[in-house]
Amino acid sequence: MSVRIPGPEYFSGHLSQSDPEVHAAITGELRRQQDGIELIASENIVSLASLEALGSVMVNKTVEGYPGKRYYGGVEFADKLERLAIDRAKELFQCNYANVQPHSGSQANQAAYLALLKPGDTLLSLALTSGGHLSHGAKPNLTGKWFHPVQYGVRKSDGLIDMDEVERIARECRPKLIICGGSAYSRVLDFAGFRRIADDVGAYLLADMAHFAGLVAGGQHPSPIPHAHIVTATTYKNLRGVRGGLILCNDADLAKKIDSAMFPGIQGSSILNAIAAKAVCLGEALKPEFKIYAARVLENARALANALISRGITIVSGGTDTPLMLADLRSLEITGALASESLEAAGLTCNKNAVPGDTTPPTITSGLRFGVSAGTTRGFGSVEFTEIGNLIADVLDGLSENPNDNSACEHAVRKKVLDLCQEYPIYSDLD
Repeated sequence: MSVRIPGPEYFSGHLSQSDPEVHAAITGELRRQQDGIELIASENIVSLASLEALGSVMVNKTVEGYPGKRYYGGVEFADKLERLAIDRAKELFQCNYANVQPHSGSQANQAAYLALLKPGDTLLSLALTSGGHLSHGAKPNLTGKWFHPVQYGVRKSDGLIDMDEVERIARECRPKLIICGGSAYSRVLDFAGFRRIADDVGAYLLADMAHFAGLVAGGQHPSPIPHAHIVTATTYKNLRGVRGGLILCNDADLAKKIDSAMFPGIQGSSILNAIAAKAVCLGEALKPEFKIYAARVLENARALANALISRGITIVSGGTDTPLMLADLRSLEITGALASESLEAAGLTCNKNAVPGDTTPPTITSGLRFGVSAGTTRGFGSVEFTEIGNLIADVLDGLSENPNDNSACEHAVRKKVLDLCQEYPIYSDLD
């Protein structure tokens, strides 16, 4: 008698029975998210619909190429799905072209570079220590090794980008590409000014709106699309979807180059189940209630920033126009590493981050980055974020007074965090 391999349980066995170790780790992460307040700017909480799409049978399908031009068969529904995601992205951001295949924002940037640049070309971008991003030419990154990065910074006086300096540097180095956007710069960018400089020196302009794409979609932030040659974004963060990237533009010739750069340039098969989940989040962002969400994100970010400032914590640039903000801890004489560890023990998760002029190593830093997208999804409003700001300040004050043992303060704050989390529960259907 032959034995069926795999057995019937392969298609019906649940994770808790088939792999208890993996199930335990996932369950632990669910509890962590339910019982803590997520303040990492690059994170959010996706809908149950997005989770279902990401875990759907689309994970079984391999596709290469683009809808109507695939290299494998059996693509009827794959093509429908990708076209749906493309159409939704174009409608949401009011552009003529969208590529929904990038696995991440960094990969979206890489495809844009491949479409526009050759190895050794000069690119001009915001310095990592001033709020830029690794994939914009940082030395340890592939982009810093393959291209010649030149960087602009922010003014010491106010933490803002000096457009006169950008213009001066651009005229000196004559870059092939200028990048605006970053991972820890909290103010509205002068997209028209960047485009004027790019045109003046004969450069392309790439706008990376990963950290404010949701605000653009919700009408709470100016769109870079009318100004930039290419715009990249992520579908997570404040767009409130699963991890993945987008590339947008209005130029038909550039669109062809981007498609070619994405496939076969830097990737083979796209992750179709991720594209399914991207389509879900883009559809959610097209609904009227998303505009309310985006408005609340901005309101909450400003409430948190103001609460921190009122407690004597320095916020770089003095506030925020985006879902994130950067706190400079040097006046408190504590490091970002120590502060982030203590806050996490109190149930407040954020990340250590360099601040302008930082002289500490990147593993230590002198700052913290906070974001409000996940908390806003959870249901927190400005009242709750004002309270959260005070809880953060309580932990930081405790560290300043006793850097060797802040456990009493952490425990007291943790109880208040749990109360807030129980008032605004998430994923109760997954318990």
